[in-house]
Amino acid sequence: MKKLLMTFSEIALLLVLFIGLQAALTASRSQQSSGKKDTITFYNWGDYIDPEILKDFEKESGYKVNYQTFDSNEAMYTKIKQGGTNFDLAVPSDYMVAKLKDGGLLAKLDKSKLTGVDHFDKTFLNQSFDRGNEYSLPYFWGMLGILYNKKVVDEDELKDWSSIWDAKFRHRLLLVDSARDVLGLTLLSQGKSVNDKNVADIAAAQGKLSSLMPNVKAIVGDELKLYMAQGEGDLAVTYSGEARNAMSRNKDLAYKVPEDGSNLWLDNLVIPKKAEHKEAAYALMNYLSRPDVAAKNAKYIGYATPNKDAKELLPDSVKNNEGFYPKQSLLDKLQVYENFNPYWTQKYNDAFLEFKLKKS
Repeated sequence: MKKLLMTFSEIALLLVLFIGLQAALTASRSQQSSGKKDTITFYNWGDYIDPEILKDFEKESGYKVNYQTFDSNEAMYTKIKQGGTNFDLAVPSDYMVAKLKDGGLLAKLDKSKLTGVDHFDKTFLNQSFDRGNEYSLPYFWGMLGILYNKKVVDEDELKDWSSIWDAKFRHRLLLVDSARDVLGLTLLSQGKSVNDKNVADIAAAQGKLSSLMPNVKAIVGDELKLYMAQGEGDLAVTYSGEARNAMSRNKDLAYKVPEDGSNLWLDNLVIPKKAEHKEAAYALMNYLSRPDVAAKNAKYIGYATPNKDAKELLPDSVKNNEGFYPKQSLLDKLQVYENFNPYWTQKYNDAFLEFKLKKS
């Protein structure tokens, strides 16, 4: 009798477990059918958002954030194209937005679900890579310029890009390791466009660039900001955000964008076409567009915010620094990179590689 009672107890327990499992499965299916998701996969550059912002968003929205990173636009493009992971929000640069869009890899934005567009400075909207901002919203922006040590280099010595060719800077210059940027500044110094697609112009730029080598102490990547902070170079060609990072470590450093203009780059928020959690993506886009959040993010990252209302919340020492927020007269001279086809990409890469080989 005791054994029989135990059998009945076991059966009852199994029934309870079965009913519980069925209820969980039903709730899960109901959640999926209603479109409510708990997690958003955010694909961004490394260390390109204040971690506190993600925590605050999770608390406020109820969504969890799966934060994944990439180290180049090309790596991000490959991952999104392959489709192995369904990213919900990504941060490509200007030319890559165009490439993703042309490849049919982006979802067109539903403007009725965006609440923060009016906070953006119109200077950074309606760019050539995404007219009407049908697929993207700006996240951060910056320029290529010259970081220099005020103790040994005067600002007046850096009027234009040709200044870095001056013989007085022999073996004193650090150069960012980027074909598009270095060829671009050389073209600007010759009165040409950073998007020049003329074989003769590229050849002329390559010729002028070769004459810069005596001034070049090193061609470096991310470590450039550290080298400058440690005083291992007197001046460097680098990006505004990297310059600000170095300046925070060394008060003798300053940053200037030459008068003949520069590249204007924009990193942007986009929703990949295969995103599974689009409502969550819109929620995070709107959250990041809030002036208080965008200002907090800008303080942490160091790059310039395209959010005009967020800019007003920044310290005067930041928002009034023309090296990072230049006057409109200089903004008008900035040029956004076009998405080159493989032929012109190779032309620029080859010219830069030949230049680098002179250093080895």
